[in-house]
Amino acid sequence: MRSRTESTGYRVAPVLTLIFLAPLIASVLPGAMRLSAMFAFPIAMGIWGCGAVLIRAAVRHWRLGWLNLLFLALALSIAEECIIHQTSLAPLIWQPPGEHIARVWGVNYLYFLWALGHEVVFAVFVPIALTELIFKAHREQPWLGKRSAAVLATIFLLVCFMAWYSWTKIARPMVFHVPIYNPPVIAIAVAAAAILLFISAAIGPFRYVFLIEPKPLLPAPTWLLGLGAFVVSGIWHGLVLLAFGFRPSFPPLFAVGIGIVVAVSVLWLLPRYAAHANWRDNHTLSIVIGVMTGMMALSFVAFIYGSLKLDLYGKIILNLAAMILLIYQAVRLRRAEDLEITAPS
Repeated sequence: MRSRTESTGYRVAPVLTLIFLAPLIASVLPGAMRLSAMFAFPIAMGIWGCGAVLIRAAVRHWRLGWLNLLFLALALSIAEECIIHQTSLAPLIWQPPGEHIARVWGVNYLYFLWALGHEVVFAVFVPIALTELIFKAHREQPWLGKRSAAVLATIFLLVCFMAWYSWTKIARPMVFHVPIYNPPVIAIAVAAAAILLFISAAIGPFRYVFLIEPKPLLPAPTWLLGLGAFVVSGIWHGLVLLAFGFRPSFPPLFAVGIGIVVAVSVLWLLPRYAAHANWRDNHTLSIVIGVMTGMMALSFVAFIYGSLKLDLYGKIILNLAAMILLIYQAVRLRRAEDLEITAPS
């Protein structure tokens, strides 16, 4: 039997890993947070890291499914985009001066669509999947008790307030030299209502209604899953380039249509693949490697013009290090599966 100290260590290690991985994957590796701005990484850990840990703990505690996890991830993303940093509501500071591409009713709708997908996948799903692969023996556990969950929730709320104030009241006017933007009250109210709706659906009284068992579908080979994930990730991150005005002549509504088709296709296929008896951890890891590689590769486009050499070289080094660690994890997983196969019954 493990001692109390050992059991605490087994909970703390995966929690700290997930708190670190969520902002690293969502913000640092794609270059949204560059090396010259790494002073903001602790804030990202408080939002994405604590958010991902709390979401996972809730899903594991109540033994919920992927749809509940999706609802909570969407709630976190909407909070980030409309309440905390308000990036999807305020005019984008990276668009050409005087232009408001893909913006209607006070919403940067193409950017918002991209942000929802990116943050749900790279701030929640991928970090959780990767952390659970690293700590396979403990992936069914919540990792948090009531007290530790309350502490993390408090940190999360405090950091969210700090992030809101520092970005909307300081960074926008003083760093990017754009006016302070106050979103309409109705926009904040709609966002808050959507957040509460998703949270209630995920962990409220009717949470088990969404424990849907999809019809199993034989998963594609791992190499094909990885390639498909790479392509999907590349297409998705093309949306943000269009939102920033990389090709102003490209019809934004057509881009939204492409994004919706991609999202629906993924949501239809992946749960069915994962429900099949042949689904293994190497299938999960191949998708993780595919989406991360596609994200890191396409995000180099943002570094072509006007980036500091420190930021460019930093991204190259960090992306290469991430790929090496992912390959190491793949080799480690393969060896573990080979031992399971050859182990005497």
